[in-house]
Amino acid sequence: MTTKIASLRIITDDVARLVGFYEHVTGLTTTWATPDFAEIATPSFTLAIGSTRTVGIFAPGSARPADNHSAIVEFLVDDVDAEYDRLKQGELEFVNEPTTMPWGNRSLLVRDPDGTLVNLFTPVTEQAVAKWAR
Repeated sequence: MTTKIASLRIITDDVARLVGFYEHVTGLTTTWATPDFAEIATPSFTLAIGSTRTVGIFAPGSARPADNHSAIVEFLVDDVDAEYDRLKQGELEFVNEPTTMPWGNRSLLVRDPDGTLVNLFTPVTEQAVAKWAR
């Protein structure tokens, strides 16, 4: 069996607000399937944003909006420092400024409007650059 990540879905009470945030942060355009479900496609995976109204289709109460305290949505970008300069003109909640991590990525953490951590990163060490060049 071949397995690959296809999408990551975030459940929210306000799909339009969250879509606007992720469009701003990524510079990508959203495809809307319904007013309750939208997707932002990247070359490696799709970020799906679903309304709380969709949760009952799976199992009532199985997902709660604005309740993530463990996952970080991560986007590989060409130049995290340039992204920081672009984004700091807005009204984002920054967790940190671009910082080089021990594993070789330069990372910038922000929070989306529902509180989920979002990491924009650029590999900067030889090992990290080689890893992400695959």
